[in-house]
Amino acid sequence: MKDNTTKLKILLEKRKQEFSLVATDKVKKTYRDGIEAVEKSGITKRALNVGDMSPDFSLKNAIGDTVRLYDYLEKGAVVLTWYRGGWCPYCNITLKALQDEIYQIKALGANLIALTPELPDSSISTTEKHNLEFEVLSDVQNIVGRKYDLVYKLTEQVAEIYSIKFGLEDHNGDKSNELPLAATYVINQKGKIVFAFLDADYRNRAEPQDIIEVLKSL
Repeated sequence: MKDNTTKLKILLEKRKQEFSLVATDKVKKTYRDGIEAVEKSGITKRALNVGDMSPDFSLKNAIGDTVRLYDYLEKGAVVLTWYRGGWCPYCNITLKALQDEIYQIKALGANLIALTPELPDSSISTTEKHNLEFEVLSDVQNIVGRKYDLVYKLTEQVAEIYSIKFGLEDHNGDKSNELPLAATYVINQKGKIVFAFLDADYRNRAEPQDIIEVLKSL
């Protein structure tokens, strides 16, 4: 299992290096400045953290069903994670790493729920949606993200790149240029946050093994 722990870090670092090889100095600086702006905003200190009670919410999943957090908590602990969107390579790498550990997460009596500000993806086939092994919920306009104090506004320069390169406004269905931190929480059955990963740098993510160790302790 230790190899799996380092695997995510290795893959994320590989992605960073690939980006560094092809990106211009201007783009690199724009992204660095964007991360620094998030750090200076103090969002990681304002966001809900260990010991806080998790706000309840209801959102639609990939097949249009309503999913309520506290309904899941009646079954067991919940791993709640945010990702920026399918356009983000770091998010895709992280979701794959979590998917690789989904059986162990479930074996420990927990469930994984992922939230994204993206509109429901019509390009995903019905079969693929039904075959998801964890919930993917569409938090349009970051309504739930705000309850957890995870939402920040991109700098104008980063927003421009995301608009041109990824079509962010089309993905999210608005022009707010707001995204959630790529945060991960473990919430116990009483609704209390017992683990929190909060980082201003979207390239850094919670390690699946850290999550599993927390679940083992519940």
